[in-house]
Amino acid sequence: MPTISEFYGIIIRMYLRGKEHNPPHIHAFYGDKEASFFLEDGEIYEGEFPKSGKNLVRKFILENKNELLEMWNSGVYRKLKGLE
Repeated sequence: MPTISEFYGIIIRMYLRGKEHNPPHIHAFYGDKEASFFLEDGEIYEGEFPKSGKNLVRKFILENKNELLEMWNSGVYRKLKGLE
């Protein structure tokens, strides 16, 4: 599972194409917490995440939505700049 970005202790990953299921989403990790977030709106659809981290992941998704959807659809992954 490639790491797409890291910021504030949060790791953003996307499973390899062909090993993932719709709808388009990313996986976020923070300490012992893990959650999947929809690429469409940045909301959690599975897992648990601290509120402050949830807001940061949502912001990251909304700022990088086009790039993330392109990676999801193409299976070509690259690092994205994290939030500052």
